[in-house]
Amino acid sequence: MRFLLIDRYVLRLIAGPMIGCLAVTLVALLLERALRLLDLLSQSAERFGYVVQLTGQLVPHYLGLALPVAFFVALFIVITRLSDGSETDALLASGFSLTRLAAPFVALGVALMVLSIVVFGYAQPYSRYAYRAIMHSAATAGWNGQIQAGAFVMDGDVVMTADEADLKGQRLERLFIRRLSPEGREETITAERADLTVSPDGATVTLDLRNGRRVLQTAAGGYDILQFQSFVTEAPLAGSQALLRARGGDERELTLNELAEKARSKNSLIPAATLKAELYGRLARAAFLPFLPLIAFPLGLAAKRGRRGAGLVFAGVLLLAFQHSLQLGQGLAEGGRAPPLLAIGAPFLVFTGFGVWMFLGSRDRPGDTPISRIVAHISEGFDRMRAMLPKGRRAARAA
Repeated sequence: MRFLLIDRYVLRLIAGPMIGCLAVTLVALLLERALRLLDLLSQSAERFGYVVQLTGQLVPHYLGLALPVAFFVALFIVITRLSDGSETDALLASGFSLTRLAAPFVALGVALMVLSIVVFGYAQPYSRYAYRAIMHSAATAGWNGQIQAGAFVMDGDVVMTADEADLKGQRLERLFIRRLSPEGREETITAERADLTVSPDGATVTLDLRNGRRVLQTAAGGYDILQFQSFVTEAPLAGSQALLRARGGDERELTLNELAEKARSKNSLIPAATLKAELYGRLARAAFLPFLPLIAFPLGLAAKRGRRGAGLVFAGVLLLAFQHSLQLGQGLAEGGRAPPLLAIGAPFLVFTGFGVWMFLGSRDRPGDTPISRIVAHISEGFDRMRAMLPKGRRAARAA
C-alpha cells in the first residue's frame, strides 16, 4: 500500500482528538487515584512525596486502559467529520473503496498495538512492582507525629484517634490512646485536649494531655486509674521495617517473556494455567486495537443521520463487554474450568469477527449494517421520548 496524501491528511485529523482524549482520560484517572492515595497516606510524614511517586508508577496501567478508548473516540470523531463534510462521499465517488479509506486507521491501530504490547508486556509489570514497593515503604515508614480528625493511627502496639484536630494535626480534642507498656501491660488514656510536639531528632513525640483519665493494668492483673488535669507522656515515631518480597510473586508483575518462560517451566510456584491466561489476555487486549477501525467506520458513517450518541453508547458497551469477557476467560482458566487458549481466544475471535462482519457488511452501502439499523431504531426511540417530554411539561404548567 502506497502512503498517499489522503493518508497523511486523515492521520493528522485523528492525531489531535486522540492525544486530547488520551490526556484528559489519563489525567482524570490519575487525579482520582491521587486523591484516594492522599487520604490513605494521611498519617505518613512524606505523604506528598509518596503520592507523587505512586501516581507516576500508575501511568503505564492507566495508559493501557485509556488507549483503546481514546483511539476509538478519535476514530468516531474523524469518521463523522469526514462524513458530515461529504469528504467520504467524494472519495468513494473518485474510486476509493471503503477498505482503502480504512487502511491508514488500521495501520495506526497496528502501531498502537505495538505500543500496547510494550506498555502491557514490559512497562506495566515493572511499574506495578515499583508501586507496591513504594506503598510498602509508606506503610512501614512509621507515624509522623500528627493525627487527622477521625483517623486511626496504628504504630506498633499503639492505637490513637482524636475526634477533632487542627490543620497541622498536633492540637487535638477528645483523644483516645491504647498501648502496651514494655512489660506487656495494657494502658488506656483519654483526654479532653492534647498538644503534640515532635522531638528535634524525630525519634519521639511528646503528648501534653489535659483533663483526662489513665487506666493502667497492674502486674497483679488489676487496674490503676488516674484522673488528671495535666499529664505528659511520650510515644516513639520509629516504624518497623519489613522486607518486601522479590518481583515475580504475582503473575501481573512478570513481563511477557517471563510469563512464557515460567509457563514452560515445571518449577514455577504460579500455576501454568494462570501464567498462560495472563499472557494470552495481554496479547488479546493489544491485538484488538487494529480491529477498532472496522467497528468505528460503520457506526461513524451511520452517525451522519444523527445517530452519534447511540453509536458511541453501543461502542462503549462493546468495549466493556470485550474487557469483561477477557477477565471472565482469565478467571475460568485460572480456576481450571477451561483451557487458557480457549478461554481467551474465544471472546477475542467473537469480538474481532463481529468487527470484520460489520465492516464487510457496510462496504456496499457504507454505514448501513444490521447493527447500525438497530442503533438507529434505538436512537429514534430516544428522539420520540425527548419529543414527548416538553409536551408533558407544558401540560403540567397548564394544569
